[in-house]
Order: sequence, then structure tokens, then C-alpha cells
Amino acid sequence: MLDRDYEFIRSLVYAHSRIDLGPDKKELVSARLGKRLRATSITSISDYCRFVQDARSTEELGHLIDAISTNHTFFFREQAHFDFLTGHILPEMEKRRASERWPRFTVWSAACSSGEEPYSIALTLAQFFKTNTSWPWRIEATDISNNVLQKARIGVYRAETLGQIPPALLRAHFQEGFGPQAGYHRVKPSLQEHMTFRQLNLLGGTLPFNEPIQVIFCRNVMIYFDRPTQEELVNKLTQMLVPGGYLMVGHSESLTGIKHSLETVRPAIYRRRA
Repeated sequence: MLDRDYEFIRSLVYAHSRIDLGPDKKELVSARLGKRLRATSITSISDYCRFVQDARSTEELGHLIDAISTNHTFFFREQAHFDFLTGHILPEMEKRRASERWPRFTVWSAACSSGEEPYSIALTLAQFFKTNTSWPWRIEATDISNNVLQKARIGVYRAETLGQIPPALLRAHFQEGFGPQAGYHRVKPSLQEHMTFRQLNLLGGTLPFNEPIQVIFCRNVMIYFDRPTQEELVNKLTQMLVPGGYLMVGHSESLTGIKHSLETVRPAIYRRRA
């Protein structure tokens, strides 16, 4: 991969996703572009760069962002966040809901990838609210990649990836496949009806939500952004939270050195000031 081609791809990806590909990602990007070369029947990265530059539509650009984006995830990743959600946030919000007049409890999974995070949140909320059906709950799940969103909407996962889900929750909220689908589980419609999946660029303008959001999961996203973009994103997320609402970031992330107005609750857990 020529240096000029890498710099072109870096600039293009940053302009459209704000993902900051550092100088050490050249080999990674080259490897991931291989699938786009095969899909478009283009023989060289230089020709692909010209193709993307001259494309009449944004379709291939979307495929490029999909190829570059990292979508590593699994069920109940960083378990401490789900424990804190059950043990602290949900009881607190349930006490506040009458005085705040919130119509429902809403969690936003801001970079939901192929669905493991929002479904883990949904399992947690279903378990908590199973004895309290008077307060509706909702999960907004967004990602920049349409490919992973399609997987999330379908909600089918290999059995060996579900080991972190307690057996009782697995039986209650997943259908076990048989015949050609043996070895797979599908999320039941009764869980999916609480969820909305939509494509969204977090830095791409006005966010499409018009109701209070009590909790935002935005984990393992900021590590791909430069400092100005991190600050812009955190401030944008903060404005979406209700006063006293919570922001979860990845355990490998920190808001240290970023200008923000949030209170630190625990490592990787922040709260908007009430």
C-alpha cells in the first residue's frame, strides 16, 4: 500500500466518520481493504482510491467505513457496567420516575455493533422489570455500520457465543435452532419489541431522539477518535442525558484530559450533574 494511498484513505475515513487512523494502522487498513478489492473486482489499492474518489454515490464509501470499523464485541462485555446498572442505576431511576414524570426508561447503545451490547442491556432490563410492568422501557441502538446493524436486527447468534448469558435468561429470551439452524439461537420477538436499531454517525449532526435518556453506553468508541472529536462527542452525549443520567465508556477509555461537565462515579462510569 503506497503512502499516498494510505493518506488518502486516512483523510477520507476521518472526514466521514471521524475515525482517526494513526500512522501505525497502514498494514491493518491494507488487509481490510482486501475484501473491498475482491467485492469490486478492482486489482490494486491505488485503483480503488480512484474508484472511491470518482464514485457517483456514497454506497461504496459506506462499505469502506464498514470495512475499516472494528466491531469486536460479546455478550455482557465488561460485566461491572451491568452490575452497576442493576444494583444502582435502576433502583435510583425507579425512585425518581414519579417526580420526573418520565414516560419510560430509555437506554441508548450508541455503538451497538452486531447487537451483543444492546441485547445484554435488554436482558438486564427484562430481568429487573419483570415484576414491575407499569414502567415501559426502551433501548435505542445505533451504529455507523449498516452491515453490523443488519446482524443485530436479525438477532441470531452461535450457541458458543452465549456462554455469558445465565441459563434462565437464555431459555426465557432466545429460541434454540434446530435442523439447519442447529447450533444457533435467535432473540425472541418479545425482547426485540423493546428495541430500535438505526444507522447513525455520532458526529453527523442532530441526534434523532426526542425523549429523555437515562443511560448511554458509548464504550470502546472514543479510542478511535482524536482529542477534539472526543470532547465534541462527550459534550454531545452529555446533552442527551437527563440530569443525573449516566454515561458508560469502555474500561480502556477515560475522560481524563477531556473538557466535560460530568461527575466521575467509578472508573468508566460518569454522571451528568443533577
